[in-house]
Amino acid sequence: MTLIDLTAPVVRDSRLDGLPVAIIGAGPIGLAAAANLAERGVDFVVYEAGDTIADSMRSWGHIRLFSPWKHLIDPAARRLLEAAGWTEPRYRDTAPSGAKLVEQYLAPLAALPQIAPHVRTGAAVAAVTRQGMDRTRSTGRAETPFALRITESGRTTEVTARAVIDASGTYRTTNSLGSNGLDPLGLETVADHVTPALPDILGADRARFAGRHITVVGAGHSAANTLINLSTLIQTSPSTTVSWVIRNKKAVRVFTADDDELSGRSSLGAKVQKLIDFGVITVIDQLEIIGLTKNGNQVEVTGLRAGNVETLTTDLIVNATGFRPDLSILREIRLSLDDIVEAPVKLAPLIDPNLHSCGTVEPHSFTELQQPEPNFFIAGMKSYGRAPTFLLATGYEQVRSITAYLAGDMAAATNVELVLPATGVCSTDSSASSCCS
Repeated sequence: MTLIDLTAPVVRDSRLDGLPVAIIGAGPIGLAAAANLAERGVDFVVYEAGDTIADSMRSWGHIRLFSPWKHLIDPAARRLLEAAGWTEPRYRDTAPSGAKLVEQYLAPLAALPQIAPHVRTGAAVAAVTRQGMDRTRSTGRAETPFALRITESGRTTEVTARAVIDASGTYRTTNSLGSNGLDPLGLETVADHVTPALPDILGADRARFAGRHITVVGAGHSAANTLINLSTLIQTSPSTTVSWVIRNKKAVRVFTADDDELSGRSSLGAKVQKLIDFGVITVIDQLEIIGLTKNGNQVEVTGLRAGNVETLTTDLIVNATGFRPDLSILREIRLSLDDIVEAPVKLAPLIDPNLHSCGTVEPHSFTELQQPEPNFFIAGMKSYGRAPTFLLATGYEQVRSITAYLAGDMAAATNVELVLPATGVCSTDSSASSCCS
């Protein structure tokens, strides 16, 4: 089937014929892209860096999602699954944990005969380029296959593709603990005292946290979930103490308005506020971390607060500052990204938390996701760059439109409808990292 590129003539019998679409990432969005391509009879290969599908989601599987089941199942995936005898979980209006989403939805989807033979786990994409062309060469670029450098089982090889959908997400690339976007001075000396967002405090990681002074850094819902789990830990390990460091006056995203239709998210703020009122959590606001120093078995955190230097001593730091896209693998791909949020330039105004008013996300399709590199797309959470505003339903609609475009079905690709639950999280304060999540 011949690709259609709106910026170049349709090429027939080209070097792209017979090549698959490469999908980077076997999480919810990557597998949704696979389901849509499978329905259309378009060949594809999914490359997943982890040893299993949805590897990142499994790492925070103990956390409950905000969205209920009815917003978490891709329509094309549903059709394929139901045709194989699968039934949707009974409680459509309840939100599952990440582990339940994998177990009851993503694992059965990845096991379907239309998808399983096309998924390669333990296959990390190290770089994407054009075959024999760096980013500076233009002649014949659209008709030249993509080349993906893959590291798999200790070997590095290159594979070709007719198009690429990068749905690799952002969970593995966290934002910095420093307010200036850089790692605080001394981070490398205390790295063993810093954990990523959403540790399994009440399960596998309990022994590491019990009886310690824990400092949670970040003003979003990942921080709120961690604070609530730490408060539960304190009930059985009362010597555990908790500090919450935020760089603004208030964690606007946590203290969500009452009209948020995602009830699991709207309840977080009330729970955290009660913990603050009862003295379970000590809030340290307006602190900009500038340095970390090892002090015996503890970490001394140095920061600026109202222009003055302050220090805090802690045992462990949870980095819940959010996530950013890993663009290093795309160095030879021509990208047009917004200067602020690092999202596709046409998408950024719709999601920039400094600008947009929340409620619903304006419908968007392959048009907003197109890059100067023909037939290369960033989809899912990675397409939102640094904006903390992504919902799975948005990503499903993205890949439905992208795959329709790659299949040459322009009517389906451009007929986009997206209805999301109201978020109820708004701010006109550009210094407040706020909005939908």
